[in-house]
Formats: sequence, C-alpha cells, structure tokens
Amino acid sequence: MSDNPLTIDNILAPELTLCRVPASSKKKVLETVAEHIHHQDEILSDTQIFSNLVSRERLGSTGIGQGIAIPHCRLEGLDRVIGVLMTLEEPIDFDAIDNQPVDLVFALIVPKEATSEHLELLSQLAEKFNDHTFCERLRQCEDSASLYQRMTAISP
Repeated sequence: MSDNPLTIDNILAPELTLCRVPASSKKKVLETVAEHIHHQDEILSDTQIFSNLVSRERLGSTGIGQGIAIPHCRLEGLDRVIGVLMTLEEPIDFDAIDNQPVDLVFALIVPKEATSEHLELLSQLAEKFNDHTFCERLRQCEDSASLYQRMTAISP
C-alpha cells in the first residue's frame, strides 16, 4: 500500500467511472463491475471479483438506501484499492435497506489485509452519499467524464 492517504479521488480512475449503465439486476451490476476491473488490469480475475462481491452481498445487501449501493469485497493478491462508480440507466432492485431501487453504485475492492483503510473509505463514501444534493448532481451527469469530475471534486 502507498503512503498516500486513501481518498475517493485517488482510488477512482476515469476508466472505472461509468455513466448510465444498462443493468437489469444486482447480479448484472456486480458482473459489470468485475468485468471493468478485469479490463483495466487483466491480472485480476473478473470471476474472483464477481464471486467475492456476491459472497459479500449474501451477508447482507450493500444497498444503503436512497437509491445508493456500495458493494465491496476483499481480494487476495490485490496491492491497491480499486473503486468503480456507476450510474444506472434505470433503477434496479438491490435489496436495499429502505427497499428502494438503486441507480447509484460505488463498488470498492480492497486488498485482503486492508481493514482500517477499507472502513475509512466506506465511511467517506457514506458521508458523501448522505448529501442529497451531491447525489442528485451525480445522477444528472450525461457522460462518464462529468460523473468522474463531480465525484472527485473537492466541494460538491
């Protein structure tokens, strides 16, 4: 792990920021996350990432409410934290705690041994996504570049 503090803007790459993704189910969202990570780094197994995300979802939905989900998992052999941000074309059922469909997804893949960093990032994400105005600005993005810009801007 690097000496840089882990923040959303240094784990999210423009290539892993996806706007208006078509997805019909939670499974399809998790597959899309795994495929895009594998496409960026072919050493990482999309099958393993997908499997780990599904295993984590079985423990309890990562749908945190208000149309937002933060699927996350640990991955053996990973040497950095990877974030994937997606807005969905249509909201989908994600078994969220408020039973509302999800259209805003931030997936977090962390090294197997990264415990405190993992929790700190989840906390940062929850704080950002708790701001309704910020979330609406993300949802209004028409393309991946503006979505990335808004997610990583210092102030919402």
